[in-house]
Amino acid sequence: MSIDELNRQIELLCDSKAEEYRMLGYEQVVGKDIWRCVSSKYKNGYPLLHVVVNDILSLKPDKFMNWLMMEAYRG
Repeated sequence: MSIDELNRQIELLCDSKAEEYRMLGYEQVVGKDIWRCVSSKYKNGYPLLHVVVNDILSLKPDKFMNWLMMEAYRG
């Protein structure tokens, strides 16, 4: 799988997670927000693919909202 294809698959996964959040009532969430939240903990490069996928799929709304609040305070 090429890097471009891998990035596209991760983008689709993040979009899917954002859609899940929208069904829960978080209307403003988009896939790029999910990726920014998940990738914010990768300070020393990216981990193995299965870790990235697990981090996206296991992201809970409360953790995402905490991250979003911290980003708002920083910004």
